[in-house]
Amino acid sequence: MTDLFSPITIGGLEIPNRIAVAPMCQYSANDGSASDWHLQQWMTYAMSGAGMITIEMTDVERRGRISHGCMGLYSDANEDAARRALDAAKRVAAPGTRFGVQLAHAGRKASCRRGWERSGPLGADEDPWPTVSASALPFNANYPTPQALTEAGIEKLVEHFAASARRAERAGFDFIELHSAHGYLLHQFISPLSNHREDAYGGSLENRLRFPLAVANAVKEAVPGLMVGARISVTDWVDGGLSVEEGVEVAKAYKAAGLAYICCSSGGNSPLQKIPSGPGYQVHLAEAVRKGAGIPVRAVGMIDEPLQANQIVGSGRADMVALGRAILADPRWPWRAAAALGHELAVAPQLARAAHLPRKWEQAA
Repeated sequence: MTDLFSPITIGGLEIPNRIAVAPMCQYSANDGSASDWHLQQWMTYAMSGAGMITIEMTDVERRGRISHGCMGLYSDANEDAARRALDAAKRVAAPGTRFGVQLAHAGRKASCRRGWERSGPLGADEDPWPTVSASALPFNANYPTPQALTEAGIEKLVEHFAASARRAERAGFDFIELHSAHGYLLHQFISPLSNHREDAYGGSLENRLRFPLAVANAVKEAVPGLMVGARISVTDWVDGGLSVEEGVEVAKAYKAAGLAYICCSSGGNSPLQKIPSGPGYQVHLAEAVRKGAGIPVRAVGMIDEPLQANQIVGSGRADMVALGRAILADPRWPWRAAAALGHELAVAPQLARAAHLPRKWEQAA
C-alpha cells in the first residue's frame, strides 16, 4: 500500500518518500544571493528526512524579485552563493534527498517590502523599481501600474528563464520548478484577470499559455538532464478568473510540454479572491489535476498532521504532499510522521540518539 514513506520516481528522478518541503520565501538574500540564513535553512531541510526539497522562489532577473531580500539566479554571485549553500546541505542530507529550485518572476507583484515588514509596494524612499506584467493592470489600487511586456520583452524573459536554469544545473540542483502560481508573472499571463492582451499572448487560454509554455520549453531545452515541474494556481477563486476546469487544462499543457509534475496551489492574483481556507483546503484541486491531466501532483496547503498527509497519499488524491509552515515549525516533522505510521527513518548518526523520542511522544499523545 502506498503511504508517505513509499518511494516514487517522477520524470526519471527517484525520490525516497512522498514528503516534500514546499518553496517558502525567506526574504534574506543579498541582491539575490543566498546568505548564511539560507545555509542553515537548507541544511536543516536536508536533515529533516523529507525526500523532496524545493528551494524558495528564485528570480530570473533583478526586477523579478518580490523584495530586496528575495533569492535570484541572475548573476555569477547568485550562482556561487547557491552552490555554497547547496553543497553544504547535500553533505548532511538524508540518503536520496533531492533538491530543486523554484524559478520565477514576480511581475506586477515585484518591488514590495519583505514578508514581515509593512505590507505593500516599496515607497519612493525604499529603492523601488519599475514592474512589468502581461497587461498594464496593477494588482490593486495601492500598487503601481506595471508596464505591459512587449513581444521582444517576452522573448528576453524566456532567455532569462533558460539562463537561470543553466545556473541551477551548474549549482548542483536535481530539478527545477517553474512558479506559475500565486499571481506572479507566469500566472499573470495565464489568468484572464491580469491578461487583457489583444495579441498572440492574450484572449484564449491557448494564447494566454503561449509565454508560460515558451518558458517551459526553453528550460527543458536548456537543462535536458534535469527533471522540470511547475507549481500552478489551479483556480483564482474569483468570478471571471481562472476556473478549476481551466486549471486542469493548464496542467495538461504543461504535461504536453514535457513537465513531470504539478504542485497544486491556488489564488494569489486578486485581492477579491474568496478562499474557503481550512485543513487541506486545496487537496481537491490536486485530485482534480491528477485525474484530469494524468500527471503526478503534489498537494499543498494547511497539511500539518501525519495521518492527514498519509490519508491524502494513501487514498490516491495526490502523489506527494508539500509542507510549508509545518516544516518551519517542526524541522523534524518527517520523524514524527515516521513514528505515527510505524516506519523506521534513517537519520544522521549524530542525531540517532534522539530518534526514539518521536515514537515516545506519539505513544503518549
